[in-house]
Amino acid sequence: MKRTSRDIRTANRFQVLRQIIAASPTSRQELAAATGLSLATVATLVGELLDLGLITEVGFEDSAGGRPRGLVAVNASGGTLIGVDLAETYVRVELFDLALNVLARAEEGMRPADSRPEQVVRHVATAVGSVVARAGAEGARVLGAGVSVPGQVDRDTGVCEYAPNFDWHDVPLLDLLAGHIAHPLYLDNPLRACAVAELWSGAARGHGDAVVVNLGTGVGAGLILGGGVHRGVSNSAGEWGHTTLVLDGRPCHCGDRGCVEAYTGAPGIMLNLRELSPDSPLLHPGDQTATIDALARGVRAGDPVATAVLRHTARCLGAGVADLVNLFNPEVVVLSSWVAAAFGEPLLEEVRAAVTRHALRRPLAATRIVLSPIPTDPVCLGAATFALEGALQSAGRGTRTRAPGVRR
Repeated sequence: MKRTSRDIRTANRFQVLRQIIAASPTSRQELAAATGLSLATVATLVGELLDLGLITEVGFEDSAGGRPRGLVAVNASGGTLIGVDLAETYVRVELFDLALNVLARAEEGMRPADSRPEQVVRHVATAVGSVVARAGAEGARVLGAGVSVPGQVDRDTGVCEYAPNFDWHDVPLLDLLAGHIAHPLYLDNPLRACAVAELWSGAARGHGDAVVVNLGTGVGAGLILGGGVHRGVSNSAGEWGHTTLVLDGRPCHCGDRGCVEAYTGAPGIMLNLRELSPDSPLLHPGDQTATIDALARGVRAGDPVATAVLRHTARCLGAGVADLVNLFNPEVVVLSSWVAAAFGEPLLEEVRAAVTRHALRRPLAATRIVLSPIPTDPVCLGAATFALEGALQSAGRGTRTRAPGVRR
């Protein structure tokens, strides 16, 4: 896509704001050094952010032999952001201030029978209303709500084109949500949300090239290349969970067979357990979360069945991660989302061992494999930054033009 000067200015404004959030308080000189932008450009962008009320002047610092430098910091009370993690088994919503501190949380459980678009929209609207009410933010300046939905998403139209685990095809999700939620809405995918969260606040911060492996009901990889999120020509990059691990292997929700997701997503892990020990008390049919939690407890307690399931899953996962290491030569691979958090260090150790067996030596030597350090839901955090980016884009374009992917 051809980028206009306005697009570049919005991207620069967003880059400067991100650095201010990461390093408050900071000076214009430090921002120029961190972003690579000229001091004059940074000064102009800082002025715009001050006018928007997103940052504030906070005093001066002494400089070596020159005039004191003015310091700016994020204006945490300048507005709020909503991040929505729409997953196959739950809807989780978090409300953030502009410093990305969590102000309130809400969660709605979902069953497979609740996956029709109208039902999902009601769950999202209920959870969004709950966090706003809990934080007392009814009259506050809500800049927008970022919504993460698993599947292939058209950001410009707000359409979820394909979500295999929901069996959705061409669902106009943002239009449906706009009938229930009054705030500006921005839609994207959890792979991008997790990648942005790690880039802003997690293990990818300060790195130019990283891969964020999202382990949940579905599996995928958020790609950070050259310091930014790589989306691909149709916003479909990162569907690594639907690459082939086993020829003519297990059926996958996408319609293919032998996909990485079929062996390493939560339903695939349940099947690993069922194949190894059909009558295991660790298995909770129809309940992914309970089964994963039981397996994680079993691993920590030394249960041989749980340990065997973890090792088998990690071998499959490690083979897939080795492909990512060989393809993208990243500085860091981050294991993220709720399945990775449940198993924690035992999964990390087994995956590292499997990747060592399969990856090429040179790219592997330059790569660290780590667990996500983000204490909150990384998808909610990343989705909230979509709303922040959208708010800056809208501010740059004025009120007459609607930003792509937004419903008001």
